[in-house]
Amino acid sequence: MSGTRTSNTRPPGTGGVKRGRLQQEVAATGSRVTVVLGAQWGDEGKGKVVDLLATDADIISRCQGGNNAGHTVVVDGKEYDFHLLPSGIINSKAVSFIGNGVVIHLPGLFEEAEKNEKKGLKDWEKRLIISDRAHLGRSAQRGWERGRPCPRRSPGPTVFDFHQAVDGLQEVQRQAQEGKNIGTTKKGIGPTYSSKAARTGLRICDLLSDFDEFSARFKNLAHQHQSMFPTLEVDIEGQLKKLKGYAERIRPMVRDGVYFMYEALHGPQKKILVEGANAALLDIDFGTYPFVTSSNCTVGGVCTGLGVPPQNIGEVYGVVKAYTTRVGIGAFPTEQINEIGDLLQNRGHEWGVTTGRKRRCGWLDLTILRYAHMINGFTALALTKLDILDTLDEIKVGVSYKLNGKRIPYFPANQEILQKVEVEYETLPGWKADTTAARKWEDLPAQAQNYIRFVENHVGVAVKWVGVGKSRESMIQLF
Repeated sequence: MSGTRTSNTRPPGTGGVKRGRLQQEVAATGSRVTVVLGAQWGDEGKGKVVDLLATDADIISRCQGGNNAGHTVVVDGKEYDFHLLPSGIINSKAVSFIGNGVVIHLPGLFEEAEKNEKKGLKDWEKRLIISDRAHLGRSAQRGWERGRPCPRRSPGPTVFDFHQAVDGLQEVQRQAQEGKNIGTTKKGIGPTYSSKAARTGLRICDLLSDFDEFSARFKNLAHQHQSMFPTLEVDIEGQLKKLKGYAERIRPMVRDGVYFMYEALHGPQKKILVEGANAALLDIDFGTYPFVTSSNCTVGGVCTGLGVPPQNIGEVYGVVKAYTTRVGIGAFPTEQINEIGDLLQNRGHEWGVTTGRKRRCGWLDLTILRYAHMINGFTALALTKLDILDTLDEIKVGVSYKLNGKRIPYFPANQEILQKVEVEYETLPGWKADTTAARKWEDLPAQAQNYIRFVENHVGVAVKWVGVGKSRESMIQLF
């Protein structure tokens, strides 16, 4: 055998599949996905941007989060609210895809669809595809609002009740032990992702396979939660019966998500849109931890939540409100607990789509935007709700942070340190004019144009859209 090389021991790179740069170039010839992400703490108006781009998209995808997201879209005077469905589902010519990174609450999915059907949504189930690798979760009900248990009110069939119950119990524990809670949406999202990370979670593919095996694993998962929370009651047999019914309803929608995306990227040219949920400052790794969500809502979550290679990421649009809001507790350097905050809250109708909670309001914070850009590499921005600032004589913008009297070029990871930063503001003149009728750049007052250019110059990213109202027509495209 000496001096003899068999065919399967040839040196790497000699014949067969080409390696390195050429291989990358071939792979990169596939379609590129366009990504829409929140650049603050959520509620920036991502749904409006997605709705705009979805009009000529072939596929609209969700890659992370669950029904803790809330996107409002207004089309032909009708207001649609989406939590789990991609808001692009309105486009009857496109396929909507829920990726493996999303945690799915099955009754919530159907309840949401039925509510929007009454407003005019049609044939959604014929154009929705769900990844078989997506994890199953359970939403909260109103009983856990305000951080304390109260009698359950069941608006419909319930699945994985223990995830939502645990979400509420954990919040109650935090309040009792630490005097504060995280302020979750009580939708069971965190406990579902916890089960996923602990490798005890259940996926769509498990539900549609051997139901006896699924049932055994479901019982084990429920018992695990009961051992941690002795007061937790779970109707295991009742929930399994309902799950079996849901399995047959979703079976026609389920596909191997990785192969679906691969075909979409490398088949005939397609326009693929990815709709991010939540936002950069709520990201589990990069957000204001621990007051964050439980998934990666920055650009990396697109790759892991859909099975998309990095070279197939195309445009990355960051959506930013013309001021700043956040829901729940946690550091908020530019927050205005005064008449300015009240004005922004009232004029902007700042109540959460998902929770109904009042949002905290403050001036635009460019340190946050630069930080979000560092992580996501935005190719352009959408600046929304500019019209909310119409009545102000002057507008402040947070341009940098100081810590112990020294300007810092980064966004602090530690919440206690973030609470101590001093915001440096620049004051710009207001425009004192109604912008809601503007439909092109020239229609905006000079001071409003200056405000937009100020944001561009400080963040280093061009503003592609400016929002001056709720409707699709209220998004001014600049290039």
